[in-house]
Amino acid sequence: MSIVKELIDSANADIALLRVRDTQGDVFAIRRPVDFTFRSGDERQAASVAGFLSDYRFAETAISAVDGEFRIVATIAMPVEQQEILSVSGFMQCIAALFTVTYDGWGAPIRSKPVDTIAPIADGNTTK
Repeated sequence: MSIVKELIDSANADIALLRVRDTQGDVFAIRRPVDFTFRSGDERQAASVAGFLSDYRFAETAISAVDGEFRIVATIAMPVEQQEILSVSGFMQCIAALFTVTYDGWGAPIRSKPVDTIAPIADGNTTK
């Protein structure tokens, strides 16, 4: 499959996911940790992807062995508004093609209200 076709398919899947999240009350503008997941049968390939993304500060990464494969999770704190998430997801799709690994998409917690509102604490001070 060509990279253009993969990007189109990925964008369509991302838009479908955003529509589902919208029905669940997700406020896309709220920043949250977003996990972008890759798979590889080769540990060195997995380490190369994780190293590239973390060394150049694109994302925090972790590798784990799952069912005979290696899973790379790249985490970025960001909103999930359509333009941002499609751009970053497309970038991750390109990384997968460059490193010949499989991009499995993204996931993030649903945010329905800001989590950084000021709340009083017991000693009378406030905290974020």
